[in-house]
Amino acid sequence: MALLEVEDLAYSYNGIVAVRGVSFTVEQGEVVALLGANGAGKSTTVKMVAGALRPQAGRIRFDGESLAGRPSHVVVRRGITLVPEGRLVFPEMTVLENLQMGGFVQPAAQVEAALARAWEMFPRLAGRRQQPAGSLSGGEQQMLALARGLMSAPRLMILDEPSLGLAPQLVQELFHMIAAVATGGVSIVLVEQNVHQSLRIASRGYVLEKGRTVKGGTGQELLADDFVRRAFLGR
Repeated sequence: MALLEVEDLAYSYNGIVAVRGVSFTVEQGEVVALLGANGAGKSTTVKMVAGALRPQAGRIRFDGESLAGRPSHVVVRRGITLVPEGRLVFPEMTVLENLQMGGFVQPAAQVEAALARAWEMFPRLAGRRQQPAGSLSGGEQQMLALARGLMSAPRLMILDEPSLGLAPQLVQELFHMIAAVATGGVSIVLVEQNVHQSLRIASRGYVLEKGRTVKGGTGQELLADDFVRRAFLGR
């Protein structure tokens, strides 16, 4: 049984169809990339999985339990964390306070242990723990968003456009961090315009088009796929 099973999700905004039949699975420890042009339905899909939107049709099962329609605070406690597009750190709060907010579902002792892991994994943040998050660089804010997502001890982390707006040299560093999180046992759903980097670290990927899943395969299969190469890689 897959850790996450998504089947035939559908969602419309004021009568405008955004998702009309998205299906995919995520196994334990996998990185799964969701690919597609802007407007393909990727962000809407992951918001439904995370509980930020209520599906109008379809199924979401996590570790065998139905999560479709459950609110986000319940989904977080079940083990799914969304790191949203745009980072959305709390700019007036310190780095430490942002991380503590990420661990709100955990007992105090586990929060302290998670903080220790965060400082070890993100040493640049450790030196800025009392600094307002809004004063960090874009790359540092993305590290903080990733570290904050890990504070709830997720089994599945959803990353929505994590490299957006980052300098090229920071993108490579970010993808190394994402791969390290997956190696540590956290499954990842990755929505990312940098298709080449995504598929290099992905176990599998799915292509969304006009709100539907139209293609799937391993990361290497999709990198070699003519449709993917023409549509996303400029080849």
